[in-house]
Amino acid sequence: MELGIGIGWRPEIADEVEALTGIDWVEAVAENLCDGHLPDSLVRLRKRGVRVVPHGVALGLGGADRPDPVRLASLAARAELLGTPLVTEHIAFVRAGGPLTASPRLEAGHLLPVPRTWDALDVLCENVRIAQDSLPVPLALENIAALITWPGEELTEGQFLAELVERTGVRLLIDVANLHTNHVNLGQDPAKALDELPVEAIAYVHVAGGVERNGVWHDTHAHPVTAPVLQVLAELRSRVDPPGVLLERDDAFPPAGELAGELDAIRATLRKAAPPAPAEGPRPAVRSEGPPPAAPVPAGTRDRTAVAQTALLSALVAGTPAPEGFDHRRLRVQSRALAAKRADVVAKVAPELPEILGDGYRAAFLAYAGGRPMSGGYRRDALDFAEHVLVAGGPADPAARRRLTYWWQDRSGARPPRRGTRLVRAARAALVGK
Repeated sequence: MELGIGIGWRPEIADEVEALTGIDWVEAVAENLCDGHLPDSLVRLRKRGVRVVPHGVALGLGGADRPDPVRLASLAARAELLGTPLVTEHIAFVRAGGPLTASPRLEAGHLLPVPRTWDALDVLCENVRIAQDSLPVPLALENIAALITWPGEELTEGQFLAELVERTGVRLLIDVANLHTNHVNLGQDPAKALDELPVEAIAYVHVAGGVERNGVWHDTHAHPVTAPVLQVLAELRSRVDPPGVLLERDDAFPPAGELAGELDAIRATLRKAAPPAPAEGPRPAVRSEGPPPAAPVPAGTRDRTAVAQTALLSALVAGTPAPEGFDHRRLRVQSRALAAKRADVVAKVAPELPEILGDGYRAAFLAYAGGRPMSGGYRRDALDFAEHVLVAGGPADPAARRRLTYWWQDRSGARPPRRGTRLVRAARAALVGK
């Protein structure tokens, strides 16, 4: 299935994407699309013959729990609505806690790495098979960027991906920017990863920008694509001709001319890279007869995975002690990055909050988030933050306080909770922190 050159469609740049020439397809975040209704821009693109691929971010297939049937049904519905040839997701966990650990559910609001261990692979493969059985089209999974690595890993990234493909027949979405990120942050060689993974299983490739601060590469999707990322793309192209390559941009959107320039740089890199050498023999990445029969996940594997992931996520978002073996400095960097992203996304889904609170919004939100892990998504987080500010007696300006009260009432109820409710919520928060 040939896709060609594409770009990530976002509402903020819908007009610019429609105006770009030479775009064969676009990718849209699945969770940002409504069931049964497409934005007009995507409707027009589809009428022009531009394919639209839904890209999921919330399944958490690397998590200890089996995939949520409601989320899977929603992703399947979007695939049907778009008439897409495939759907994509990530090799990551995004939440932890809950019944397997008898602890409160925690949401990361971000893609976090799974340990490259046989236990984690067993859980991931079963979750992938469940997802494949629920989707009307093939599934491709993306490697993620990481600031931290798990202690005691048993496989390299390439080996882990190769085993995943061998066991499940899933396709791969290789993000070359993420390979570069893991090179800078974790010392992992992109060329070695490309040598080890089954490149014939690649469905398409992501290219994105980032920035380095204090020796740490942040995969921001808000900066221009750098030369080292394009070099990793060239390394990949020297091994295989990918069916599709897509430019991602999620924030700080540049003018259309700059987007076009980055797409031109991607095309030039693909042209200049040496074509892959002829293979000495067939090396099928996905068995034509399908993957081997699934083996059940060994007893206790999900429980062990759940405990480990909950301990890590709790350290990152609730301030609990760091699990043994992790780099404490990197955990602090990741924790600050999660809090900053949480503040940024809440400001996007509820732009009235920074408008009402002004320059004090960010400091107030980070202080709030420090002891209150997210448990119900960003929109719920925005309501809880506004409630917290009101209960604490803020904002100091009476006019701002009235505006915030009206905003909260419009979305949550008649008035902020009474003292008894506040005490119960405080008790729950204290339990999370233990």
